[in-house]
Amino acid sequence: MQKGKVIILFQLRWIWKNLKGYRVSYIIALCLVLVGASLTMLNPIISQHLVDQVIVGTTDAAGNVVRHKEMLIPLCLALVFAMLTKTIVFYIVIMLCERASQGVVHTLRDYLYQNMQKQDMGFYDKNRTGDLMTRLTGDMDMIRHTVAWIVRVIIENVFLFIATTVYFLTVDIVFTLVLLAITPLIYFVTKKFSRTVRPLYVDLREKLSNLNTSAQENISGNRVVRAFAREDFENQKFDEKNTEYMKASLKSTFTWLRFFPAIESLAQSLTVVTLLIGGYFIIIGRLSLGELLAFSSLSWTLANPMRMMGMLLNDLQRFFASSSKVIELYYSHPTIVNRYDCVTSDQRFKGKVEFKNVSLKFNEGEILKNISFCVEPGETVAIMGNTGSGKTLLTNLIPRLYDATDGEVVVDGVDVRFWDKASLRKNIGMATQDVFLFSDTVDGNIAYGDSSVTEDETKQFAHLASADFIYKMEDGFDTLIGERGVGLSGGQKQRIALARALAIRPSILILDDTTSAVDLETEKFIQQSLKGLDFSCTKFIIAQRTSTTKNADKIIILHDGEIVECGTHDELLSNNGFYSEIYALQNDDCTSTLCS
Repeated sequence: MQKGKVIILFQLRWIWKNLKGYRVSYIIALCLVLVGASLTMLNPIISQHLVDQVIVGTTDAAGNVVRHKEMLIPLCLALVFAMLTKTIVFYIVIMLCERASQGVVHTLRDYLYQNMQKQDMGFYDKNRTGDLMTRLTGDMDMIRHTVAWIVRVIIENVFLFIATTVYFLTVDIVFTLVLLAITPLIYFVTKKFSRTVRPLYVDLREKLSNLNTSAQENISGNRVVRAFAREDFENQKFDEKNTEYMKASLKSTFTWLRFFPAIESLAQSLTVVTLLIGGYFIIIGRLSLGELLAFSSLSWTLANPMRMMGMLLNDLQRFFASSSKVIELYYSHPTIVNRYDCVTSDQRFKGKVEFKNVSLKFNEGEILKNISFCVEPGETVAIMGNTGSGKTLLTNLIPRLYDATDGEVVVDGVDVRFWDKASLRKNIGMATQDVFLFSDTVDGNIAYGDSSVTEDETKQFAHLASADFIYKMEDGFDTLIGERGVGLSGGQKQRIALARALAIRPSILILDDTTSAVDLETEKFIQQSLKGLDFSCTKFIIAQRTSTTKNADKIIILHDGEIVECGTHDELLSNNGFYSEIYALQNDDCTSTLCS
């Protein structure tokens, strides 16, 4: 219980922290809530005097009924003034609260997005896209709703309850105590409801995350779904997630509905008690008709907080479930960060890369083991190996997408962990195995890494990547590419990705199976283009074709995370090892041991 209270207080302090810039206006709004609530109480009190002084009248010393007709217009004007003022005040309150709530959500969403940009690859390995989207949308909207409405309503209802109780006590203590005798019952009902419903909302939030993840994966992988005719399977899977979310939603709703009749009945009982006790007190002369009218009019200020308490607790539990997920993302810290004494450089790197006894553990398994080799500036290194041998992870260590568990990866004589990440990565161009293109023009995708690239330079790099097919597209370089490159073939996407990597004129170029989807003639053209670059560039090429690797200065063969062969094309052929077998297989050389 104590831990839960600490978490709640932390969440509230976190909200206050992120209200920076809107705190003054928000406090003014909450103060105006008290003003508006006071004006709400004013009308029944004015009506009491209107009835007692004007309509019913008072009895003078001689026993005559005196009606103060001269008070009729002033009291009516006071009623109108109080009503109009209350309307204006609450209009201002809603405007200020809405502005503050939208402001805090805008601030949070900006921070969360920027924080996500700082995260390393391990963060995205663990978190699902659908879950992250839920935190940035549905969970954030629940925070906005809390700041804009829940806090305001709680303050208004608490103030009205306390102020009405004080006013009632000044009129008739016994009558007030009878009305208040019901409130402990509502307290116990709402407390039990709060304990019951909170875990249900945590589960509901998880079910929504699963639903969003399922939808996101299906939409992103729609081509695969159609290719395997798995529409029915995906429909069934989505329906299962949707049904789970519906059941969780109904469970939380029905839990609320179980408590609602008790809370509503106890709240409505105040009206009945007011009429019974008030009518009896009028008969015996203890209350005036105006006082009963005031009691009757203000009894809702006692009943409404009780009625609203269940609804507010309902929303608060949703808020606590959502904010805990947003806070988790808010305070996520990347493991790969700049050192306080990191090395920065505005100069172009030379491109020398050295691996010194590098090992990498990933998901509790050792992927790379004692890797050592050196690449001089301008050299081309080809990396081959069976699937899962660690080729991609090896190259991902150079731009620090992951950090080596042991050993050092050195670029231009400096351990990459000592380089400023921005300085390091702006010198590295990457064309990844899983090509991702943005929903932008072809020109925008190629110039993504450097927005200062001119149109002519964009065309030049597209030509180097053998992407001349762009000229045949409807709008050429201004053609809009669909999400993830929808409408382009695998080879076309690879060539645009290669042009994007070349466009930053990198000192180090990493190509991860970039020409696997192009024909041999196109591959040969790309190889010649890479040889003739007008800037010095160290190249790491991951490939499965020996036609891609044979001209490399160094060929590295990985097997189960270890270097088993290293040398030039001719050297590796003479070793009669893995490389020579692959070369023989791809060139149909039946003198190979594979063909014997």
